[in-house]
Amino acid sequence: PSAEPEPSPETDPGAPGAEGPLAPGALVIYSGRREPLIQPVIDAFKAEYPNIDVVLKSGGNSELANELLEEQGNPQADIFITTEVFTVQALYLQGIFENYVSPGAASIPAEYKQPDGGWTAVTLRGRVIMYNTDLVKPEEAPQSIFDLADPKWKGQVAAANSANGSLQAQIAVMQKLLGGEKTEEWLQGLLANEATFFGGHTDVRKAVGAGEFKLGLVNHYYYYLQKAEGSPVGLVIPDQDEGQIGLIVNASAAAIVKGGHNTEAAKRFVDFLLSPEGQELFAALNYEYPVIPGVPLHPDVEPLTDYRIADVNLAEATVDLDATLDLIEKVGLP
Repeated sequence: PSAEPEPSPETDPGAPGAEGPLAPGALVIYSGRREPLIQPVIDAFKAEYPNIDVVLKSGGNSELANELLEEQGNPQADIFITTEVFTVQALYLQGIFENYVSPGAASIPAEYKQPDGGWTAVTLRGRVIMYNTDLVKPEEAPQSIFDLADPKWKGQVAAANSANGSLQAQIAVMQKLLGGEKTEEWLQGLLANEATFFGGHTDVRKAVGAGEFKLGLVNHYYYYLQKAEGSPVGLVIPDQDEGQIGLIVNASAAAIVKGGHNTEAAKRFVDFLLSPEGQELFAALNYEYPVIPGVPLHPDVEPLTDYRIADVNLAEATVDLDATLDLIEKVGLP
């Protein structure tokens, strides 16, 4: 019999959290996040694990989710990263993911993860109003998302369309918080106000930055990204007064695909996403809120603890995707 081969770095399991040898071949990541927002994190991961090759496939959350469902018999991805919780929750309920409780997940609040490790939030993002400061004075800016349906802003509001997971999740949270009727009323108000619905938030932030619209409904970091480009934009953290609903907070998430070819590498990647280094990258490069307490924010970003937050469990609010999609269809949201 031939001698046992020396363990190579590729099969060395020595990493906190993950156990077992790495499979040959690349770690395949399906990402609903656009490449510029995830590539720096992948690069930092590769610097720590130079022997893990990474293949990134970017696309829309729904499009990638459909691929994961189609490939369930022969999974091609090892990990799925999504920009919101809805998609990952729906796939989790269909048994697409392998449970893995990363050591980093211990300090994540319960509403931002599955207790069995089926998925975990990676970053948090608030649903805010940005405005063009050349067109709107700070004292005139709307202070509630419900103000976006006020006729005084008719034709001046931009938002992402109904295929956008962040908007879907916001609607789900509102349904849980306020009930279907009030949420429907708000959506009808946006439509009556001739809001313009774009393919994504990047289009929204650029349109507001360019003064094509006075107001935009976005995740908070889009405001900071636009401001960093030198645009005249301001920020409203909405619904902060007594009796108002508070800031709606959504999350990006990650999950390990059951039956993937490189599960151990996927576990290490999740560990890295939830490590102080990984969390700090999201905060520093993209102005997001780390999901792990104690990680420094970007200096321009105010801590979430400064705000009144909508009192709703995100993991529970996003279980019934059908109810949200039914409402979107009922009102005819583009």
